[in-house]
Amino acid sequence: MEHAQEHEACLEQTQKYYVERPIYNQELLQGQLRRRERTSQTLRQKIAHSCRCSSKKAKSHLYSFLPILKWLPRYPVKEYLLGDIISGISTGVMQLPQGLAYSLLAAVPPVFGLYSSFYPVFLYTFFGTSKHISIGTFAVISMMVGGVAVRQVPDEVMSAGYNSTNVTESLEYYDARDTKRMQVAVTLAFLSGIIQLCLGLLRFGFVAIYLTEPLVRGFTTAAAVHVFTSQLKYLLGVKTNRYSGPLSVVYSIAAVLSKITTTNIAALIVGLTCIVLLLIGKEINLRFKEKLPVPIPMEILVVIIGTGVSAGMNLSESYGVDVVGNIPQGLRAPAVPEIQLIPALFVDAIAIAIVGFSIGVSMAKIFALKHGYTTDGNQELIALGICNSVGSFFQSFPVTCSMSRSLVQESTGGKTQIAGALSSVMVLLVIVAIGYLFEPLPQTVLAAIVMVNLKGMFKQFGDVAHFWRTSKVELAIWVVAFVASLFLGLDYGLLTAVAFAMITVIYRTQSPQYRILGAIPDTDIYCDVEEYEEVKEYPGIKIFQANASLYFANSESYTSALKKKTGVDPRVILAARRKAQKRHAREIKAANALRKKAVLKLTNDVEASVKHEIANEELPVNGKFASADASVQDVSPDEHEHFVEPKTNIHSLILDFTPVNFVDSVGAKALKSIIKEYKEVGVCVFIASCSGPVMNELTRLNFFDNTVTRELLFHSIHDAVLACQVRRVCFTD
Repeated sequence: MEHAQEHEACLEQTQKYYVERPIYNQELLQGQLRRRERTSQTLRQKIAHSCRCSSKKAKSHLYSFLPILKWLPRYPVKEYLLGDIISGISTGVMQLPQGLAYSLLAAVPPVFGLYSSFYPVFLYTFFGTSKHISIGTFAVISMMVGGVAVRQVPDEVMSAGYNSTNVTESLEYYDARDTKRMQVAVTLAFLSGIIQLCLGLLRFGFVAIYLTEPLVRGFTTAAAVHVFTSQLKYLLGVKTNRYSGPLSVVYSIAAVLSKITTTNIAALIVGLTCIVLLLIGKEINLRFKEKLPVPIPMEILVVIIGTGVSAGMNLSESYGVDVVGNIPQGLRAPAVPEIQLIPALFVDAIAIAIVGFSIGVSMAKIFALKHGYTTDGNQELIALGICNSVGSFFQSFPVTCSMSRSLVQESTGGKTQIAGALSSVMVLLVIVAIGYLFEPLPQTVLAAIVMVNLKGMFKQFGDVAHFWRTSKVELAIWVVAFVASLFLGLDYGLLTAVAFAMITVIYRTQSPQYRILGAIPDTDIYCDVEEYEEVKEYPGIKIFQANASLYFANSESYTSALKKKTGVDPRVILAARRKAQKRHAREIKAANALRKKAVLKLTNDVEASVKHEIANEELPVNGKFASADASVQDVSPDEHEHFVEPKTNIHSLILDFTPVNFVDSVGAKALKSIIKEYKEVGVCVFIASCSGPVMNELTRLNFFDNTVTRELLFHSIHDAVLACQVRRVCFTD
């Protein structure tokens, strides 16, 4: 017991360390270290090594490409199967109504939403690395697809060839429009899938990092507004055209308001009732999450009730309520996408591919971190690419991870990708067997489902207050992403947001924070002198730090900040010296002229006085006269130099390179210029804490020569400070 108490008391004491070593600059340090020998490979050798195949390597690549081969043989049936079955059923119950609802966003018939909820989900089981995300239709991606489809096949163009009021021709118009829009959606799926697949094979999974969290959240919030406004016409039961592109939100709201007097009261009542039921169900699921074995499947219940009420009351015929309509029974034969549409859709496909991947991989990382496993970003790209490209041959539109379904799949006990496979099987049963039963389902019910599922995205408006407190730059990214995506459309808005995010990175590196460092007394720890009272500067030594790399964009501001923070501007001092030299030279010249004039006058006076004055008159001594000395004095070169010497008490300047990650040629030239300029005014410049990669870059840029050697670089700030003090003492002595 006593030993334990002594141990605790010992730990409570402040730990100290003492190290006695030489003052290391890079020249001395490199001289005492031996580099490891590295054999560099030629490009041919690298290619040959990468193409070399062995059974172990082939097996590793196969397991990487088909993760199911790795986890399925080890699947613990007794522990995982029940949870996966419950989770699969719960997710499938959500998958069905969301597939029908999000097809409206994609501007395609509802059955294609079912296809998109089956093929990609089933394929992800084999190729995906996340155990919990639910692949399938998603509001944001569906909205982006719908915007492209409407832009390529607008209502105005299609209606030009169908002016008749004949019902048959009207049906033909809708069939022709939906067919063309479906071709656009399928081609988008194929193209975005190919892009994702290529990026994954080329190991370009890092592209998602350019979609930062504030950008994605601002973008998805704007997408939620787009989705909400697009569903208003279905909720109200009014007939309006669908708009895409810049200001589409404004046009959609204006179109709905212009037709507000034609609102279908029956559709509005059914839609509002469904919204209330769904909100109550979600609130119950949230409040009693711990007590309920599985969430109440309110969405499928609303679909069943809505279908039953519509069929029983004949809402379509009696009240003119728009319904889902024909749902073909069974699966369609595979078909090749319309290749000729690829040039017109390429840019949109890139945006859909990157947004879909970024949403999927972010959710995958969240669940992987929570449950203690890893996901492969490149393999996720490959998996999504296969899901979209292969699914396009079976008439599915682009898909990604659904946030709401993924949360349900995880919270209901899902352990592996088996849960996703079971949910796709449930959708398959509906497609093959009972899909026709949902034909009387009112579209306003699907609109209600979509609107209620936007609740989580609308909560992201709270990000404004959060980012206001934490980071104004991230707030700017969120606001720009939201405003641009809202008014310019999701495609141009995304490009604008990414460009702005890149500009903020350049801004932050171009305008970093600059600090003067000082030491905490009796330590080798250096902090900002303006932030802590205890921190003191060493006399005659300035330590300058910038929290950014040194390159073309900030080299000029780095130099300006250095002069401002240290209070020593070599150019100003040299200019003052030259000005003082010229002024003093003029004074000397004037003084010498005055002296000569005085001497000449005195000589003449003396010669005249010799003739008339007595012999004991005062004569000049050693050729100098008191009157001349009193008025004019010679100035020696030493006095002249002292007169123009700059009044600075700084003898050493240390540049802390700890935050510097790289230096380019412009930065190296600026650094060399700084060393040269300060040397001219008697200030020696040293560099501290320069990393190995930065040292190598400086060497490649021919930074070091006879005047700038590695002796100016020190391993740490403290080494540089001690060297400055020793050098100053030796110089003084």
